[in-house]
Amino acid sequence: MSEFRVIVTGGAGFIGSQVVRELNRRGADDILVVDHLGTSDKWRNLVGLRFADYLEKDDLLRRIGDGSLDPPQAVFHLGACSATTERDASYLAANNFAYTRDLCAWCLEHGTRFVYASSAATYGDGSQGYSDADEVTPTLRPLNMYGYSKHMFDLWALRRDAFKLIAGLKYFNVYGPGEAHKGDMRSVVHKAWGQIRERGYVELFRSHREAYEDGGQVRDFIYVKDAVDVTLWLGERREVSGLFNCGTGEARSWNDLAAAVFRALGRDPDIRYIEMPEALRGKYQYHTQADPRKLRAAGYDRAFTSLEDGVADYVVGHLEADGDPRG
Repeated sequence: MSEFRVIVTGGAGFIGSQVVRELNRRGADDILVVDHLGTSDKWRNLVGLRFADYLEKDDLLRRIGDGSLDPPQAVFHLGACSATTERDASYLAANNFAYTRDLCAWCLEHGTRFVYASSAATYGDGSQGYSDADEVTPTLRPLNMYGYSKHMFDLWALRRDAFKLIAGLKYFNVYGPGEAHKGDMRSVVHKAWGQIRERGYVELFRSHREAYEDGGQVRDFIYVKDAVDVTLWLGERREVSGLFNCGTGEARSWNDLAAAVFRALGRDPDIRYIEMPEALRGKYQYHTQADPRKLRAAGYDRAFTSLEDGVADYVVGHLEADGDPRG
């Protein structure tokens, strides 16, 4: 029997640390956390969590290769470079694709349940919609190398019929506790909270499309606690496999989000609009919205947290309660 029941890669990261936290809440602590801590502050996400051991990410593949690590019941592979601005394509191909491929192959060989993080970035500009159907996947055209590195593995798994045994999640705009270390990649909820605390107002991009008002661009915002629930739900159900969207299925505007942060702080909204950088305008998504039908058809029937309730829980229950900029 393996000394670990669960491995969580990216276990010190945003979603990964919250997966570990929820596993703890459910009584599990026989967990191997895998990550690369480096010089960032994400180590703070591990404080207070219960887990059996920690490995740096390169050591995991080494131990798999030399046979010194027994396969667990489940691997939640949530570790990746998530920076959409990363320009080192070779690094992203190695870190996000090849690493995932090798880890998945090990799980398939030993019958370990494998649940991994894909990304809504694989949908590119959204012109083809947001269907997670298998027949749609090969037609997608990501806009950046991060999205493509995730897409590479989706395609690899599809070609090998691996989706009969594994589960992938295309996370949409996740926000919530544990994200502060992500810097510019953290959610606008966290950024807006900081702006309001520092200067009393929030800045959003002006729109450059007539169909959308300033701040009226929309996203599918999903609270991290819901994303974790979907992730663990798939981990528990080997009979449910495939590639699934992880979003609420509801598109809300940046104005809605900012207003929700102000409301949570008991303040009147003060939203100011700034010009979108020229380099971003041609790549900017004005509308994202998960198609949740495949996930619902698979049996996931729990309601998602509303934007207002999720923001209130995050801002009041975590950011304000802790007085902690880590989120």
